[in-house]
Amino acid sequence: MNFLTYLMHLAGSGVNAYYFATQIRDSKTRPNVLAGFQLAESGSVPFLSALSDRAAAEGDTWLAQKLAKHASDETRHGQIFAHALKQLNKQVIDFKSQPQTKSASKSQQQRSPFFAAYFEGYAQEQLKPAAIDWDVFMASTYILELDASKDFTRMANVLPNDEPTSRNLKLGMLSIAQDETSHAAYLYEAMLRRMSATQVQVLVDEWRTRKVNATFAMIGGILQRNGETRSLVQDGAPSEKDSELIVA
Repeated sequence: MNFLTYLMHLAGSGVNAYYFATQIRDSKTRPNVLAGFQLAESGSVPFLSALSDRAAAEGDTWLAQKLAKHASDETRHGQIFAHALKQLNKQVIDFKSQPQTKSASKSQQQRSPFFAAYFEGYAQEQLKPAAIDWDVFMASTYILELDASKDFTRMANVLPNDEPTSRNLKLGMLSIAQDETSHAAYLYEAMLRRMSATQVQVLVDEWRTRKVNATFAMIGGILQRNGETRSLVQDGAPSEKDSELIVA
């Protein structure tokens, strides 16, 4: 990573950290942030599970087990955020059950500004579990997991300790941060199993640059919307009885 990219990385990370810290600390915007995280964490489970099956079919038992564990962790992360929303008497909106106009359906199929920039040059078909290049998956996900571990730690640290709901969420997010760190570690090891350390560094630098560009694309999108985001939550909580979540 060249020096200019490094400076842009620091700047983008700082803005991103400030934005999400303020959003999760504010009781009015916290539910929407939690809902976004729940959707992202839970939404990655089918993808990771399919990749685990693919790795097993290709004879890479080690990678298959790591991916299965990764999918299991993401399931638990989604439950932690769902539980946090329930404590606020909120739940994620079930968009699939709502009638959609043709234009709305088309809009939802489009990538977010972040992922459009992050995966620039790749068609969606190339990013599906059965088709994605392993190097692309490993390097792109390594960067996301590594940064997520730091982001979740920062957000957890701004939550107050003086009331049970925030304190429980803080513990949950810190445990998620630890999982994200372990995910980044196995992905880095997976790359080292496939190529030299020098080649890994070149690949990581490429995706770090992509992440920098994606972060500024996301910031630009937020500025264009004047900070307004689509609501992802509604009042009420799921009727099913929650199981106790172990966050430590």
